[in-house]
Parts: sequence; C-alpha cells; structure tokens
Amino acid sequence: MDVTQSQDSCKYSLTPRQIPPQNIVNKMIRREIYGAIKPGTHFHVAREFHQNVFPNFTIVDVEKPPCFLRKFSPDGRHFIAFSSDQTSLEIYEYRGSFAAADLVHGCKGEYIGNESDQRSDYIRSKVFERFFKLKYTVNVAQSGKQLNRECSLFTDDGCYVIVGSAVYIPDDLRPHFYEIYTNNEAVTPNPRSPLEDYSLHLVDLQEGRLCDTRTFKVDKIYLSHNQGLYLYKDTLAVLSVQHQLIHIFQLIDGFFINVHTVGRFCYEDDDLLLSSAISQGNGSNVYRPFRDATINSLKHRLLVFLFKRAKHISDTAGDPYELRKFYQHFDQFKSLRMWKMQLLDENHLLVKYAGEEVVTLQASEPNAQSSFFVVYNILNTEVLAVYENTSEEFLQLFEHFCDLFRNAKLHSESQFTCSPSNNIYARS
Repeated sequence: MDVTQSQDSCKYSLTPRQIPPQNIVNKMIRREIYGAIKPGTHFHVAREFHQNVFPNFTIVDVEKPPCFLRKFSPDGRHFIAFSSDQTSLEIYEYRGSFAAADLVHGCKGEYIGNESDQRSDYIRSKVFERFFKLKYTVNVAQSGKQLNRECSLFTDDGCYVIVGSAVYIPDDLRPHFYEIYTNNEAVTPNPRSPLEDYSLHLVDLQEGRLCDTRTFKVDKIYLSHNQGLYLYKDTLAVLSVQHQLIHIFQLIDGFFINVHTVGRFCYEDDDLLLSSAISQGNGSNVYRPFRDATINSLKHRLLVFLFKRAKHISDTAGDPYELRKFYQHFDQFKSLRMWKMQLLDENHLLVKYAGEEVVTLQASEPNAQSSFFVVYNILNTEVLAVYENTSEEFLQLFEHFCDLFRNAKLHSESQFTCSPSNNIYARS
C-alpha cells in the first residue's frame, strides 16, 4: 500500500463519538453551570439527569385502599382514583420517592415477592400510604350516575381534572321522539349503542372541590379512553354521536364556557337567523329540526369541498370521470356520520366520518369499512382537506408529524419531541 492510499483511508475514517460523563455528580455540576446549551433542548437535559436515577426495588402485591387507581397529574404532585362505588373522586398527594426509605431499609435483594413473613406483610400493608396521602374525597356523580373509570383529562397546569359520568335511561322512562332525533343527522339508537344521560365534571385538584358540571341528556358520548372528548390547552371538544354535534368549551377560572356548537350550524347566530325566518313562515306551528329538508351546515361544507375538488380534477385533466364519481357516490357521502374527532389546535378539528352502522357499533369490523378524515377550521367554518382512510398522503402526514396528532405539547412555548418519527420537524 502506498503512502497516498494510506492517507486517503485515514481521511475517510470514522471519528469515535464522544460519550459525555455518566457520573451523577459531574452531570449535576454540568447542568448547574451550562444548563441547556442549544435552544429547545432543556427537556433532553432534564431527562439525561434521570438516567442515573431509576427504580431498583420492587414490592409485589401492595395493599391499596378500596378504590380504582387511575393516574398521576401532569406535574406529578397528585394521583387520582375513583371510589369503589364510582361516585367520588379521590385525590392523593404524592409524597416523593424517599417516603418509604425507612420502611425498606435493610431489605436485601431487589424485590419483596409473595413471602408471608411478618416484615414483608407489614411493608406491603404500609407502603401505599407512605407514598400517597389521601388529600380530598370529592363527591362528583349524583342521581344514580357512575363515573367512567377510563375517562379523565388533566389541564396542562395540573390544577383541574375533567371526569365523566353516565346513567342508563330506564325502559319505563323512554324519552320523547324529538329528544332522540333533535336534527336530521341524528342516528338511530340500538341495543349495542343505548342512549344515556351524561355529565362532565370539572374538579379542582388544589382545593378538592367540584367546580362545574355540564349535562348532556339523551345522548351517546364515548367516554371510555376519552374517545368522545379532547382537551387542547384550555379548549375542550365533546362529540355527541347521537345528535351529530361537536360542543366546544373554554375552561376559564374553573368553569365550562360555551364557545361553539358545530354540526347543524357552523356560526352561533345561524340558529337565531333560521328561527326568526321559520317563526314568520309557520306562525304558531311548532317547528322540528328533525324534519329539515336541507343538509346541515357541516355536512354541506363537506359535500361542497368534495364537489369542488372533483370538478377541479376533471377540468384540469379534461376528463369528467372524477365529477361523475362524485355524483355516483353522493348518497354515500350524504349518509356519513361523525364517529371520532380531535383538536389539532384551538381552531382546527380533525373529524372522522363513517357509515351509520359503524358509528352505532353495528358493523362487525368497523376498521375495515370505508371512512373519511376531515380537517375543519372552526373560525372560518371551512373544510380544508378530506382524506380517505386508505390515503397514502394522510399516512405520510401522520408519520412525519406524529406528535401534532397526539397533543404532545407540555408547554405552550415549546414542543417536546417524544417520538423519533418527527424529531426534524419539532425544532424551535
């Protein structure tokens, strides 16, 4: 091998990556002196410190109070649980990782298993109350309602939590026809999707009190896993599947403030304008929205968007195929119903439309059915985009901007990159 070839091989050799010091004392000194060197990386600096602090002891079969444990608040200071009768919210104060240090002092090994010796039994019976101190028990659900154990939404500051409750409507107290069908988009209930009375409760974690409650009578809202609710900062969206409405609330000083109701109308004054026109035409006759011959506002905007897109493609290509395809599937588009939704930000909704059999849980394989994702601007009342569930473009958007669909912002001024799929898009 000549000298030139040797120099070329050295020129393109890989440079070993420098590994920062892993000693916890050095990390503490470096964090105190330098902090976050690059903008928007303070979350990563905080996480690097916790690489040296990790659980190293396990206790099996810990005794807990008779309740259903739920989860921590975002700030980690409180832990909530539902009472055994699912009518009250129990708020525990987390006392820190050192709270049980004296209790497990002298224990050998890395865990306490199923041993039944005196000390192990004593530790299992006392360790929960060492970590969590019951701070408040808030009576939330009343009139026979029960809290949904899988429904809870925390505000970003960790001061409030939203929980939901429901009660079945008994057969001997069936609601009036026009309470079930409040507009011409209302779905037909069935045994697999029975109607209930729902309530959303706003609880103050700091003071342990019920601040506000919103009730939805004769409705179908999927509370489990927060499917029918979405909280973005202080904006709450609630999807009424039965009445095909999206209620938008603002959380201000512990109260639900009504902002918008999207569905039959898109602007708040549409109802007043239509009511005044109907009252002049009908005189003293009672008008029922269920008998509307027109298409509701949100569905109309969806159909207009699909029509304009099909017409644009047909005019550009000089082929009327897309426009004919729209007319062919017009009745299918018109019969679509809102199934799921989420807030992309304070002004944009992502709504998933599907057939009524899917929405009312009658379809055996709902995910195999055709559905559409609609991006809707609340302020401008405009449909911005429509994607089929087989759209590759929408799949790429979700892959590259995953956290924007998951509401992964911990603070308003920064984006926490919690997935590897979108690191290059989440820079400050």
